[in-house]
Parts: sequence; C-alpha cells; structure tokens
Amino acid sequence: MPQSAIDNSVHTGESGTGSEVLRVTPLVDGHNDLPWALREMFGPDAVTRLGELDLDTDLRQAHPELHTDLVRAAEGGLGAQFWSVYVPCSYTGSSAVTAVLQQIELAHAMVRRYPERLGLATTAAEAREVFASGRLASLLGAEGGHCIDDSLAVLRALYRLGVRYMTLTHNENTGWADSATDEPAHGGLTEFGRRVVAEMNALGMLVDLSHVAESTMRDALEVSSAPVIFSHSCAKAVTNSPRNVPDDVLGTMAGNGGVCMVSFVPGFVSKEIAAWDEQVRAAMDAAGDRYVDLGRRGAFIETWDGPPRPQATLEDVLEHLDHVREVAGIEHIGLGGDYDGVAAQPRGLEDVTGYRLLFDTLADRGWSRTDLGKLAGENALRVLAEAESAASH
Repeated sequence: MPQSAIDNSVHTGESGTGSEVLRVTPLVDGHNDLPWALREMFGPDAVTRLGELDLDTDLRQAHPELHTDLVRAAEGGLGAQFWSVYVPCSYTGSSAVTAVLQQIELAHAMVRRYPERLGLATTAAEAREVFASGRLASLLGAEGGHCIDDSLAVLRALYRLGVRYMTLTHNENTGWADSATDEPAHGGLTEFGRRVVAEMNALGMLVDLSHVAESTMRDALEVSSAPVIFSHSCAKAVTNSPRNVPDDVLGTMAGNGGVCMVSFVPGFVSKEIAAWDEQVRAAMDAAGDRYVDLGRRGAFIETWDGPPRPQATLEDVLEHLDHVREVAGIEHIGLGGDYDGVAAQPRGLEDVTGYRLLFDTLADRGWSRTDLGKLAGENALRVLAEAESAASH
C-alpha cells in the first residue's frame, strides 16, 4: 500500500459525528506558522537543514514547543493548509523581500521533501485534487505587506511563486496601510494601498485583513472587487482585542462574499487573556518598551512581576464561532488556528490534533453536517475559486 493511502486511513478511520465530515471535505486551515518555527530552529538556511528534523514523525516528545508535524496534521484531519510565509516587521526594505523569498523556498522544500504527505496547491481545484489523493494540500500565504517593499512587481513575483494571499500588515503599519496594533498613520489605506488591493484582485491573490486596523478593513472592502478573507481573526464583540473584527465589518465582509477564519489564539478568544494582555501593554508602555515587537514582548513577560496568564479553553473558541456564524452567516466562516504562531493554544486545542474534538463538539451542539462542511473548507475554497475567477491575468 502506498504511504499516501496509509496516511488517508487516518482521515477515514472511525471517529465522532462531527469529525467524520473531514473524510469528505478538506479541512482548510487559514494560517500555520510552522515555516517560521523552523527558521527559528535552524536560522535563515533552514532549507538546507530540513533533514535534521523528521516532520513525518510525532514530535510531541522530541519538540514539545511545536504544534505541528505531518503525523499530527493527519490525525487532526487537516486537508489543506495555508502555510504562512511570515516576515517580522523588524525586517524592512530589501531584507524583508529576501526573508519572504527564503520562507517561500522553505515551504516549497517541505513539500518536495514529503511528496507522499504533501502536495502543492495554487488553486481551489488543485487543493481538492491533493486532498483526494490522501495528502495535505499546501498553499502559501504571505503575512505582512511590508515584505513587498512597496513594489507591485514584488507582489506579482510572490504570486508566481505560489503565494495566494497576503496579509496587508502585520503588527506595525506599512507605508500604505494602518495596522490594528500600531498608532494610526494613514487613516486606513493610502492611494498606493488601494493600488495594492486592486493588483491583488487582478492577480487572483486573496486580500487578507487579519492584523489590519478597522479603517483599513473598511477601505479594503470598499476597494476589493473579489471576496476577502480574515485568515486568523475572531469577533471583537466577544473579545475586545484590536486583532478582532467588529460586527459591522463582519456584515460588510459577508456582503463582499468573504470569509472570517476564526483563530484559536488565546488573546483573541479569551476575555480574561485580552484583559491580561492590556496589563502587559500598559506595563511595557510604562517601561518604555515596545509591545508590538513580539520578541521584546516575550522577553518582557518572562521577567514581569504581574499576574499569571489565564488559560483559554475550547469553549472560548466556540463562543466566537457561534457569534461569527450569527452575524456573518454560515457561508462566511472558516478556521485559521495560528498553530506554531503562538507559544500555547487553548485547552483542548493544544496542537493540530484538536480539530477533531472541535468538530465533534460542534456536532454535539447541533451544527449540521452541511454547516460543518462549510466551516471546514467549502467556504474557504469557494472564496479562493471566486478570487481566481475575478482575476484579470
């Protein structure tokens, strides 16, 4: 029996009512930072060192800091994964372009190294074909619009290398778009920012509005002629985090045909952790430190004498799923766990195996198989296909 057939048996084995949906519908996760976790492990030359870590084994014991490996991805029922080719805001100008190219090559190298586990997908149809072969469809998403260095030519090059969404900002503003976690500089999108969105539409690249300011969300939705996504965001009405989406934007997004891919990030889903994060921000501001710099934030928390961080739970995530479904509608919701992009995930969703529990729990709460299929991947694949159809290339 070929390895891919063995792997697919994990998808199709006996499981709960909800997770049985994942046997026939690709579970499309909008955001996974494993490529950056590998870069942190091996450095910029991670491509040449992939052989030092076997991703086709269960790494829970050997590398408990990782949320993802190919064994656990299959166990969790993942069918299609947008691998984030993330670049921190500390990389600017040409160094940001270099870094994103390195991350793209790393993601491609992962696919080449495990051909019986992974298959590259650049279209919705290809994602379905790879899933049908028993492998994990691998798509690419660029996180942080600073990685194009204000160049539409670089944006086009990223598309040709397989990138199928770009998050307009990360934690800091670009020269053409405001971020949710930086001081407003542009009032949303600049004229060049509007050209970036229009060019993404022309290419067939999804406009990702996670991380951007509410003003940028509204401007992009006004400009975009194709459906947009939030690759890893939650509902602001449930948890008042700047990284979450207000109800009016969820409604506009639904009218645009887009999808909000609900994240599991504890600070986005838990009210208690969001409040704790604000304490951290205030303490860092008082110390003259930069909260938006993730590295500095982590170092600060290690020595901070404030209260311990609360624990997020699966129930927190369910509250956001229910709310986004109620406000935007079942056609406009998906999942973007942000595994390996944060240190720890909610209880019950500690790593990528947690998806099966999530779907079984939603089934127990009354979600139909049709609705679970839309959440799993039908909505995300529809949006990708519509972006392809709207492209002018």
